[in-house]
Amino acid sequence: MNIKIRLIVMNFLQYAIWGAWLISLGAYLGGGLKFSGVQIGSFFATMGIASLFMPGIMGVIADRWIPAQKLLGICHLIAGLFLFLAAPQTEYAPLYTYMLLAVMFYMPTIALSNSVAYTSLTAYGYETVKSFPPIRVWGTVGFIVSMIAVDLIRVDGVQLSKTSYQLYFSALLSLVLGIYAFTLPRCGVTRDPDKTSLIDRLGLRAFSLFKHRQMAIFFLFSMCLGIALQITNAFANDYLTNYFGNIPEFAGTFGVEHANILISLSQMSETLCILLIPFFLKRYGIKTVMLISMFAWVLRFGLLGTGDPGSGVWMLILSMLIYGVAFDFFNISGSLYVEKVTKPAIRSSAQGVFMIMTNGFGAFIGSYAAGKVVDMIGWPNSWYVFAGYSLVIALLFMIFFKYKHDPEQLKHEL
Repeated sequence: MNIKIRLIVMNFLQYAIWGAWLISLGAYLGGGLKFSGVQIGSFFATMGIASLFMPGIMGVIADRWIPAQKLLGICHLIAGLFLFLAAPQTEYAPLYTYMLLAVMFYMPTIALSNSVAYTSLTAYGYETVKSFPPIRVWGTVGFIVSMIAVDLIRVDGVQLSKTSYQLYFSALLSLVLGIYAFTLPRCGVTRDPDKTSLIDRLGLRAFSLFKHRQMAIFFLFSMCLGIALQITNAFANDYLTNYFGNIPEFAGTFGVEHANILISLSQMSETLCILLIPFFLKRYGIKTVMLISMFAWVLRFGLLGTGDPGSGVWMLILSMLIYGVAFDFFNISGSLYVEKVTKPAIRSSAQGVFMIMTNGFGAFIGSYAAGKVVDMIGWPNSWYVFAGYSLVIALLFMIFFKYKHDPEQLKHEL
């Protein structure tokens, strides 16, 4: 089989595993198990905990001892096992424990799957910059397909997205990819002693960038935006399914009955907005692009608060479409900015710091903080709090982040 097709299958499964529960788990926890907002947030904070150290540790293991494709398979098999163990649990403590363990082994596979793809493409003589993006986009397709599948497939008349069967479905996909990964081309390891320290190997040396005021400000605001990333993942489905589902006027509407499909518009928008980034970065610069993202988050949250699955469904749809700008203009543009301003020797480590600040500290803080807000204020007012938070961050970023855009310089460096 053509290596590109094999890598497409890998990427499709890699993100289908995540899409099976990431968007719908909150609705099951809040509706089926009646967990509080803080408890729901804690499940999404597991990704922040795992992102702080597990990708770095697994990266070292893949470089030194276990080939990346084998470690990818091992991690997915272990994560799938913990998902199977998590699915039948209905009490908070055991369910949280198993989900934490599953996420601990899933999050490193994102980087490992990229490593396998880069290594395989290089070995087969392909240029990674041109060949990888068309392969990676199938990961987003897998995420969307999985979201729609758990929305449409029913067991005993109930959607998978509203039951623990979504975890069984994700676990099955994880086991399939775990086995499939062992058939992928072999990645090399370096068994010779490495003179670099463990701090360097884990990418922590790049934290020295915090000594530079401009980078420190950028990373801190990245963390603040990272706080916003998990809010809709954790609560959008719960909001549509359980809050509006208990209002007679909206019960039975498409947005309530098929919340996952409605939310999947966000991921579809994401794939399209990626294409806009090169133009906006070259034309307007990182500060303006980041501000566009921040104001998009204001609209994203505000429209969720003002819309409804009835006559106001157009506002919900617009909120989903805006997500592509809110997510991509921050996440991908921020990564490109880090690539541009850091020296080659620490660029990989700097990318690691960017991920730690956004998907680590940001996701951890945001998940718990959002849950607390939901418990204290309820719906839909919580969305207005999140919108106000995003607006404050945008205004502060506008004031404190000093960056002079040079289109000619950027044209040569991107």
